[in-house]
Amino acid sequence: MAHDPPIPGTGEGTAHRTAATGMTTADLSGAPDDLGRTPGGPAGGPAAARKAPPSRRRAFAGWAICLALAVLLASGIRAFGFQAFSIPSTSMVPTLDVGDRIMVQKAFFNWHQVREGDIVVFTHPPRDHCGGPAGTDLVKRVIALPGQTIYSAGGILYVDGRRLSEPYLPPRDPLGPPIPGATRRDPFHVPRGKFYVMGDNRAISCDSRFWGPINGSTIIGSVVLLLWQDSHPAFRFF
Repeated sequence: MAHDPPIPGTGEGTAHRTAATGMTTADLSGAPDDLGRTPGGPAGGPAAARKAPPSRRRAFAGWAICLALAVLLASGIRAFGFQAFSIPSTSMVPTLDVGDRIMVQKAFFNWHQVREGDIVVFTHPPRDHCGGPAGTDLVKRVIALPGQTIYSAGGILYVDGRRLSEPYLPPRDPLGPPIPGATRRDPFHVPRGKFYVMGDNRAISCDSRFWGPINGSTIIGSVVLLLWQDSHPAFRFF
């Protein structure tokens, strides 16, 4: 019986592609053509009987490809999606303590959308001489935005002339060092594209009071979730 010419996109090319998924060509094309087979013979006639199952080497290659794709996907999520960080110091107490783990949003993050009060992770400021490990990323809270003014008086922070509301701190929390060179009459003006950041543990935190405001472009992402605190899961959103 004469056979029709092969349809483009089928044949050996299709069998090769579908083998990596663990499916045969018959799995994708519906019921096989049984014309011409003898009763009790294999479906598809002698040609089907001669077909060998996919080799172990080909199956192994399929699994290797899947594994490589999974690794690349995980790496992409870490690089461009969300990343977990561990807190190394007490500068953010009582919000974050040593050993706490946080989730930082990096996907679709735009530093132009950072708001006052956000907790952010950023690269190490070049002017930092506080003695911590060099080259590490830091986590602080945004206190003043680009274009705003800031000063301190009597242990209280004032942004744009108004007392800063800080419900995340305990009452009468000590400020520690004041905003350097800033007064009510002559407050510090945060330059365009920069952010004034401070740790919640104001008395001991090394922050913008020591090395100035940070560039928005150095912000890696914003903290969106507390994963681990006090040696147990926390799952608290910010």
